[in-house]
Amino acid sequence: MGFIWFILVGLIAGWLAGTLVRGGGFGVVGDIVVGILGALLGGYVFSKLGVATSGGLLGSILVATVGAIILIVIIRLIKRA
Repeated sequence: MGFIWFILVGLIAGWLAGTLVRGGGFGVVGDIVVGILGALLGGYVFSKLGVATSGGLLGSILVATVGAIILIVIIRLIKRA
């Protein structure tokens, strides 16, 4: 059951990040990939900043969304260069 939640959080975070950064979504699979990679990046960034991320499901979605936004911005910067 944990794997399904992981995928669901990735999908929600990827969709939110795509919407917030004004790029639209990336499709279901793309949103999941961006959300999962964003969750890993967000977890790393939040731990380095010393921010606790024990907010349950909403906290996980928040961290994953912030990480996905950072990931999208980095990818767009690389594409421009």
